[in-house]
Amino acid sequence: VSVYFPVRRGLMRRGVDHFRAVENVSLQVNAGEVVALVGESGCGKTTLGRALLRLQEVTSGSIFLEGQDITQVSAKAMRPLRRRMQVVFQDPGSSLNPRLPIHTTLIEPMRVHGIGSSDAERTQIAARFLDRVEMPTDSLWRYPHEFSGGQRQRLAIARALVLEPRFILCDEITSALDVSVQAGILRLLRQLVDEEGIGMLFITHNMGVVDYLADRMVVMHRAQLVESGNTQEIMKSPQNEHTKNLLDAVPRLDDNYLASAI
Repeated sequence: VSVYFPVRRGLMRRGVDHFRAVENVSLQVNAGEVVALVGESGCGKTTLGRALLRLQEVTSGSIFLEGQDITQVSAKAMRPLRRRMQVVFQDPGSSLNPRLPIHTTLIEPMRVHGIGSSDAERTQIAARFLDRVEMPTDSLWRYPHEFSGGQRQRLAIARALVLEPRFILCDEITSALDVSVQAGILRLLRQLVDEEGIGMLFITHNMGVVDYLADRMVVMHRAQLVESGNTQEIMKSPQNEHTKNLLDAVPRLDDNYLASAI
């Protein structure tokens, strides 16, 4: 897929050029695997992620969700498809309304998508997914400000899971957390992927996170994909010069600390 943005100049603000945010990038995320998307800031990672979810229209190319090209689907027809693909952002405040209890945040998406025959049943489903992300059931009746950053991220993950998606995009969701909290979130995500068969695209700049979590990794540089393959193989022997520089330049999570924390 490619995503271009018009560049407007002059008094009349006429479009005279395009900024190429994503250019001819192809990748595949299979059920039951984590693919890490890495690259320097501004290389197009988040734009690509938004395009995959149809939150950003593509300039050219196709995006397939379980065999269906969602770039050819109308906005109205996209609504039921959104249940099958969810996103967790770096800031859990993006999905946790500070004015609403967690109960409302979790059951409202189920109402929209027709999950459960009553709010009582939806509450049971919400409680089950809270347990899945290792949060107590009484969290349902509390507000986001009552939780720590790591707990809020777990609640944001539960908010995505209640719709039982087949694909989840995680955009830098551990970058604002300390290492011990990161470790718990990563362990949880790996468990969910392995046990639920979810496909996950994990955007990050932390090579330690990639090393622990990802089955495969793809590297972007200046809007293009420059390397992709098995995570361990790329870590040991990167073929692209930019990948080598990225691995050398980006601080790694302390692998020993991560292993002991997990």
